[in-house]
Amino acid sequence: MSDIQAPPQRHALITGAGSGIGAAIALALAHQDCRVTLAGRSHERLEAQAEQMRAQIPQLSVCLATMNVTQPASVKAAVELAQAQLGPIHILVNNAGQAVSQPFGKTDVTLWQQMLDVNLSGTYHCIQAVLPEMLQAAHQGIPGRIINIASTAGLKGYAYVSAYVAAKHGVIGLTKALALELAGKGVTVNALCPGYTETDIVRNAIENITQKTGQTENQARQTLVARNPQQRLVQPQEVAQSVLWLCAKGSDAINGQALAIDGGELAG
Repeated sequence: MSDIQAPPQRHALITGAGSGIGAAIALALAHQDCRVTLAGRSHERLEAQAEQMRAQIPQLSVCLATMNVTQPASVKAAVELAQAQLGPIHILVNNAGQAVSQPFGKTDVTLWQQMLDVNLSGTYHCIQAVLPEMLQAAHQGIPGRIINIASTAGLKGYAYVSAYVAAKHGVIGLTKALALELAGKGVTVNALCPGYTETDIVRNAIENITQKTGQTENQARQTLVARNPQQRLVQPQEVAQSVLWLCAKGSDAINGQALAIDGGELAG
């Protein structure tokens, strides 16, 4: 994989960085000599992840920023902390997300709003907080990258997760609209859309399937795996590699895209 090759060392903030896809992205960017801010709700999780990263990258420059993406004041405070410690943010990865499964008839307004708040409004809040200094840095010659981790649920429908699907479709719409606004300002905006990935969200989905259907854990896992033509779950490191590609030198023309990482699920 080509390295990022952008002087000076860039600062990347990753939400939901305490585990799964976010943790894999943070590690991949740190290996490319980025300063990284690990953002998430649990300081303990972030600290544990930082320790694992330091074991691999002794020279790691890392900031731990506890935030709740649904609360603008929390996001603003975390971003200000990150900028004070590591400088302007050049790469924002909106990875924090949540999925709850319910039939539409049982999707009450509380669940509906929760899915929008975490998955869509959280993305909005983080971009709003980061963008002013990102644009200033881009004006000075350091390109900005906003990468929204959406889902194949942003590109197609899935039964029993209507609120999640609606929120992720909103993330794709936001990505495309903002990409057009920023196209001439040195900042690109793209979305990555993983299929079922080996994360806590999928582990929770498997548990939900077993509880509601009586299937074994292995049977429930196979139900999800079957959606992928490669007959496997996507791995967090595969999503991280796509983030590196979008941040690499020569990626400036990739803008406003929603790229599926799904083993071919949406190809048919």
